Amino acid sequence: MSDSGVVVRFAPSPTGSLHIGGARTALYNWLYARHTGGKMLLRIEDTDLERSTPENVQIILDGLRWLGIDWDAPPVHQSQRVGHYRPLIQRLLDEGKAYRCVCSKEELDAKREAAIADKRKYLYDRTCRDRNLGPDCGPHTIRIKLPLDGEIAFRDVILGPISMQVSEFDDWIIARSDLTPVYNFVVVADDHDMGVTHVIRGNDHLNNTPKQLIAYEALGFTPPEFAHMPLTHGADGKKLSKRHGAASVTDFAKLGYLPQAVRNYLVRLGWSHGDQELFTDGELIALFDIHDCNASPGIMDLQKLEWINQQKMMSLPPSSVAAEWLPYLRERGYEVEPGAWLDRLVEVCRERFKTLVEMADHVRYFFAEPESYDDKAAKKWLAAPNAELIELLATRIENIAAFTEPALEEMYAKICEERGVGLGQVAQPVRVALTGNTVSPPIFDTIVLLGREKTVTRLRKAAAFASSSG
Repeated sequence: MSDSGVVVRFAPSPTGSLHIGGARTALYNWLYARHTGGKMLLRIEDTDLERSTPENVQIILDGLRWLGIDWDAPPVHQSQRVGHYRPLIQRLLDEGKAYRCVCSKEELDAKREAAIADKRKYLYDRTCRDRNLGPDCGPHTIRIKLPLDGEIAFRDVILGPISMQVSEFDDWIIARSDLTPVYNFVVVADDHDMGVTHVIRGNDHLNNTPKQLIAYEALGFTPPEFAHMPLTHGADGKKLSKRHGAASVTDFAKLGYLPQAVRNYLVRLGWSHGDQELFTDGELIALFDIHDCNASPGIMDLQKLEWINQQKMMSLPPSSVAAEWLPYLRERGYEVEPGAWLDRLVEVCRERFKTLVEMADHVRYFFAEPESYDDKAAKKWLAAPNAELIELLATRIENIAAFTEPALEEMYAKICEERGVGLGQVAQPVRVALTGNTVSPPIFDTIVLLGREKTVTRLRKAAAFASSSG
């Protein structure tokens, strides 16, 4: 799709990890940009110099990349634009659209407390509005002049028409006493300079929008369209946080969810396409439109996420799942490289597990010989009467010409026929010998993945164990 002129941005503050709600905001921006053929920009709002560390910036960038979100220009760092805002503030002063205010914090606090005592909403009383104070007035803040009547109205893409009386707002501060500009002013300047056409963000920013619209008008800038997404809540209906067990992209990655599953799940927290639950990335890009989002809060349901994750583990190419799984295996000390063997291991294991962590926790026997046998399994399947059978299987496997699943299945069938027993009577002793337990992927797949040498070695060790069990 050709460039539509749509420009969106994700603007995180790097004061911690990438919250899952922020990740959904980034994802909605990214999908809308890709759907329309527009641009996705990234702005790092790092003016809080104490908390905005390079490490936190990297955590956010890594989280976005893990989620599969890219951007179409180098990130803009707000801290590098500080000198850009002051000329804009000076222009508003020169044009009479802003004024200096020398009211002290103590004076303002006293007025606020009086309003609270009288059960009135506190609004600045515009003491300095018409004093025409100059730059030599002493310590001061700078306030923007609001109209004295009328309304502030806009149409939110998600929430619909919104209007508020100007009388609900005061002449808010656009620069602090040290003359540093405040958030609601700098984002207007940044979004204008970046050419942002659509501001897609959480509805916790909704109360900022009237102030920003006032700033747009004062500066003579055309405002973007606004789309305020409902917040993401936990199952208890409260804003998602650490108390719900997982609240950041890093948390979900550590828990072993595929980024494809998290993307699919997050999109569905506030958008739908009929009754469809599972989407490819191509389908999401083709179908997603911010105008179709709903206004109800998204409720995190980890069981639903687990289901989506398992479906993605089953449907994605084994190599894609293996690439995501590899770090979890290496974290456990397993020496493994990407390739056909790992892809096949994914194929035979994935239908039994819901997360990459769960799958990694149950495949140790493919990388290391079992340290012991499960007591119950050993008593039943590695007892003395089975010693000769296990040794026979070791010998047959050692000498089989074609070390493949079909050849092994044929060999097993022959042994079952010779002994007049079912497959389980032959397969289970081997399963316990190879894995230490009675649960594994299909036995022939397990044998081939382990390889002839490891299989024979473990079978002979099990046969010796069975012989000595009395």
